[in-house]
Amino acid sequence: MNIVETLNEGLKRAFTITIPAQEIDAQVDAQLKTMAPRINMPGFRPGKVPANLVRKMHGPALQQEALNSAVQESVQRVIADQKLRPAMQPEVSLAEDYEPGKDAEVTLSLEALPELPEPNIAKLKLERLTVEADDAAIGAALQKLAADQKTYEAAKPAYAAKEGDLVVMDFVGKVGGEPFEGGAGEGMQIALGSGQLIPGFEDQLIGAKANDEKVISVTFPENYNVEALKGKPAVFEVLVNEVRTPKAAVADDDFAKSLGLEGIDQLRELMKGQVEQESGGLTRTHMKRKLLDQLAATHDFPVPETMVEAEFAQIWQQLEREAAGEPDPEKARAEMETERGDYHAIAERRVRLGLLLSEIGTRNGVQVDQNEMSRLIAQAAQQYAPKERERFIEYVQQNPMAGAQLRAPLFEDKVVDWLFEHAEISDRSVSRAELEAAIESDEGALPPTGGGHVHGPDCDHGPGGAAPVAKPKRAAKKKPEAAEKASAKPVAKAAAKPAGKAAAKPAAKPAGKTKAKAAASE
Repeated sequence: MNIVETLNEGLKRAFTITIPAQEIDAQVDAQLKTMAPRINMPGFRPGKVPANLVRKMHGPALQQEALNSAVQESVQRVIADQKLRPAMQPEVSLAEDYEPGKDAEVTLSLEALPELPEPNIAKLKLERLTVEADDAAIGAALQKLAADQKTYEAAKPAYAAKEGDLVVMDFVGKVGGEPFEGGAGEGMQIALGSGQLIPGFEDQLIGAKANDEKVISVTFPENYNVEALKGKPAVFEVLVNEVRTPKAAVADDDFAKSLGLEGIDQLRELMKGQVEQESGGLTRTHMKRKLLDQLAATHDFPVPETMVEAEFAQIWQQLEREAAGEPDPEKARAEMETERGDYHAIAERRVRLGLLLSEIGTRNGVQVDQNEMSRLIAQAAQQYAPKERERFIEYVQQNPMAGAQLRAPLFEDKVVDWLFEHAEISDRSVSRAELEAAIESDEGALPPTGGGHVHGPDCDHGPGGAAPVAKPKRAAKKKPEAAEKASAKPVAKAAAKPAGKAAAKPAAKPAGKTKAKAAASE
């Protein structure tokens, strides 16, 4: 085998590999010897078919298999001999003029992972903002819980519905004067102001009374998830069956007992734990961002362009999905284009931080053990139907990339925790509002503080791209919201269980709209 290096620029490497025809023929002969005893052919005893006949029958397939095997072995030999760690899957191509019986010329191109210097983590200093779970915070949590458990009671017939009330209605929707699928129902309940229906529908129910008949005119959004209804004007004939007013639950012993607890004291303890858990999560988010900021500021090394482009592609796909859910998708996409360079910088930073965290974890023995991995797989399998779970588990166990993607977030968390243990940390008590403001002030900063996929010690592929994306600072116009679950259904969920017949629901907002969260992969 002859190897010629044709490119050595930065992290990019390329080689031309010439595999002698004799090596390929030797592999064909070896396969013939293995195959011949198993071949059955009329006129010959089992295992006694002459090798030349086997070659004639199976020669092309054997030749191709031998060529593939020789190329794979040669590529692996070059990577091992050159002590290379490919950042992404190498590109391998066979010369177009190759013919069986001739030497095979193969081109190998790749980007190597950089050799990282000793991570600079000796002087990490972090501030831990802590929030006390005081009586006010626990009381607020109790009130929120009670508000979430509110019930509705029937209003008097002359009562006019206002925002926050529940309207029970029958409806028939028409487009172009004709009813459409999913546009009719009975006993649907909708909480006014909930935003479950497309803009304009709920507003036109304000002031409605029991037994009112109303005609509601709306226009389906251009990005509605039913193709035939996109941008179409529609009319809904609505009969208001009943108007109900909300009745908030009172956080007392009776309320606690309705939840299966002994009393309000036990409920307060549970709420205290919940407040502490939520505050602890916010504290960790803030600390992690500051940690990654320090690491990014003190480490600069070249990163493979292929990894950056793969990460950028993942970011851009997410932004495209979000833009499609905006009221004006074209305007959102135009804004994205003005910030393309900033998002590319985000991708580069993510890759650099991912490689750095991997290096820190590897050098310091941070690992995800088999028990932890088994728990990760079991948790991920729960999203599948029972019959599909075994197939999913088998797939992850047999697919290194799938396993690495599951492992990556936990590996990152363990590396971050290790860094917390070795950093100088000072504590400062703040209010919940101050902590949230500190986190929000970080959102949108360029480059963002979040890492994408962390490349663990056994990871042999590119970025995972699972981390949410923060908008560049000048584009961060409001606090990012939590991602909503996507849904393909063209109907709204009822605010409560429908009275009477189950029915299709009218004019739901398009599902799947997602707002970018902070870039930290919490």
